[in-house]
Amino acid sequence: MRIARAPEVEAALAENRPVVALESTVVAHGMPYPANLEVAQETQAAVRAAGALPAMIGIVAGRFTVGLSQETIEDFARRDDVAKVSRRDLAATLAGERHGATTVAATMIGAHLAGIEVFATGGIGGVHRGAGQSFDVSADLTELGRTPVAVVSAGAKAILDLPRTLEVLETLGVPVVGYGTDEFPAFYSRSSGLPVSASVAGAAEAAALLRAQRELGLETGVLIANPIPAEAEMADAEDFIAQALGEAEAQGIVGREVTPFLLGRLAELSEGRTQAANRALIVDNARVAAEIAVELAR
Repeated sequence: MRIARAPEVEAALAENRPVVALESTVVAHGMPYPANLEVAQETQAAVRAAGALPAMIGIVAGRFTVGLSQETIEDFARRDDVAKVSRRDLAATLAGERHGATTVAATMIGAHLAGIEVFATGGIGGVHRGAGQSFDVSADLTELGRTPVAVVSAGAKAILDLPRTLEVLETLGVPVVGYGTDEFPAFYSRSSGLPVSASVAGAAEAAALLRAQRELGLETGVLIANPIPAEAEMADAEDFIAQALGEAEAQGIVGREVTPFLLGRLAELSEGRTQAANRALIVDNARVAAEIAVELAR
């Protein structure tokens, strides 16, 4: 099988020590260099500080790798030819022996294959605004509906249609669990006004919920929605999003090119504030995921 676990990850899982999966798209596609490398290092440090082992997932020369080396992470951060890989792209990337950075969906698959139960990301993909015409719905949602991994995120990316994203998650039977909140966070904002299906006060309660999910044999993921830290929240993010969406439509940008365009344009319009907020929430999600993984391993 073309999946490799780093020796450190292999040992931790064999000894039932806590491990947290991390995605590699944030390094290869999420931010420019050197911010992408810095946030990867900060995220890994946050996981270790909370008592767990970080395992970044990606594809290296056609090998599905769980626990990328620091050398590989730096290589991914610098180069511009690393493919963006979701579920549909896995086989082609492996067969072509190429490098690939895994999205939320592909990282969930890698984590599940490796035996990792908790995964930290920034925000999941979802139903895009205007999906009634474009049918643009992220594969992250269907992956949450069929792969039993807990995903800690600051909700869904703010550029999305959040009410419809939650409707799809409900249809797929995915628990949406507010971490210290009764509302679904809106990525750059701590509140969306939309309810979650359950809430937990902290890591111990989250671990208990995940154990119950596992004991029932339910083969869906669990979305643990952790609001952005209060000091990093952006009250005016929606103004920038509206402008960036209008520009994307005017330029005919569609499909998988929409998200990177919007995130890059938001960083420009906000003079870097959205990127700083994104960085803060990614690191905080890693901390929360590690605390949950520690409780699960007890």
